[in-house]
Amino acid sequence: MTTPPSALLRRRWLDALLPEVVFEGWSETAAAAASVKAGLTPDEQALAAPRGVIDLIEGFFDDAEARARDALAGEDMSGLRVPDKVKRGVLVWLAGLEPHREAVRRAAARGFLPWGAGPALQRSWKVADMVWTAAGDTSEDYNRYSKRGLLAGVIPAIVLHWADNPSPEDLESFIERRLAHASGVGRTAARFVKPILDRMPQKQH
Repeated sequence: MTTPPSALLRRRWLDALLPEVVFEGWSETAAAAASVKAGLTPDEQALAAPRGVIDLIEGFFDDAEARARDALAGEDMSGLRVPDKVKRGVLVWLAGLEPHREAVRRAAARGFLPWGAGPALQRSWKVADMVWTAAGDTSEDYNRYSKRGLLAGVIPAIVLHWADNPSPEDLESFIERRLAHASGVGRTAARFVKPILDRMPQKQH
């Protein structure tokens, strides 16, 4: 798949920006300085990130998601239970963010972490969809949306816990507890919601 010019320019900009984010945060000033360092023209900046810092943060998390997807595609998880596949997917995604843990902290401090409002929910859903797809889930019914919705709901807490640099054992334990809780909530909701959906008239194609 060919990478669009906008994404290539955004990565070039991010390469120059991320070292500065550690000290300056995700600020427009830091982004402007990084664009000069990366040698981007005003037109290239507009193509790479028309909304400025917001698009750069989105691009940062998009790249981490893509790295996780590629890494998981190369793993054989056929011998794992479904909860372990999901946990593995989350851990691989976090590993992709690991070199830039401070950038994630800074995003949270600025309120830019992409799961605080509308775009935030979309970001969490995309990560959850990536993890469940890597785990082999191909459902298209109620289960698809409930699985991804429940995982999306616990991703913010997992990220904030990870940002405090816990030990690997503590992180895995935390993820397992969150996933177990989400699974329990999902089973309870399904008892009430699924029968209602099943009784609804189906669309005719």
